[in-house]
Amino acid sequence: GVGLVLCPGCDLDTSRQSIQLAEAYPHVYAAAGVHPEDALGLPVDWLDQVAEMTRHPKVKAIGEIGLDYHWPENPPRELQQQVFHAQLDLAEKLNLPVIVHDRDAHHDCLEIVRAHPNVTGVYHCYSGGVEDAKTLMKLGWMISFTGSITFKNARRALEVIDLLPLDRMMIETDSPYMSPEPFRGRRNDSGRVHLVAEAIARRKGLDPEEVARITLENGKRFFRI
Repeated sequence: GVGLVLCPGCDLDTSRQSIQLAEAYPHVYAAAGVHPEDALGLPVDWLDQVAEMTRHPKVKAIGEIGLDYHWPENPPRELQQQVFHAQLDLAEKLNLPVIVHDRDAHHDCLEIVRAHPNVTGVYHCYSGGVEDAKTLMKLGWMISFTGSITFKNARRALEVIDLLPLDRMMIETDSPYMSPEPFRGRRNDSGRVHLVAEAIARRKGLDPEEVARITLENGKRFFRI
């Protein structure tokens, strides 16, 4: 029952692979960008390559971009921030939305987003708190949820779901990660995204079909599909 998929890249190669998938399947669209874990060792013309990929008619966003301070072996924070800034500048120039990855970097990520007020985007696999979510709403951003909202320790995410109106939410897999219960720990895929919609529906006291319909429309509007 999956109607549309937006598949982001993590580096130059996977961005091109996402475009190839979008060319092969009518219901698949792509995003191109460099993930913070892949910010090291980029070619001199990396941003030009991302810009060139966005000219493809099925590329609807720049992503997945952002900051990741979780792993000590990740690229230096200053480099991650430079790559993030550069891609937000590009998004503003091209009038494209962005898909943001924020892991254990909530303050710095939000400060950089605030520094680019003309860019709108979605925080994917949202792990921040209610106050940051309020700020993102004021900035016109979307927030996306994965199977992690079905985990027993998902208290913060559920508080954010309580806060957000449905028209500011999207749902996703974050495949191959974040498989919802009862599949936690197994490889995730798009066939399980309905479980995310059902979890939101339970929290909001809504019909799962209504959540699925609205989040689909949100994605189409956000990515201009």
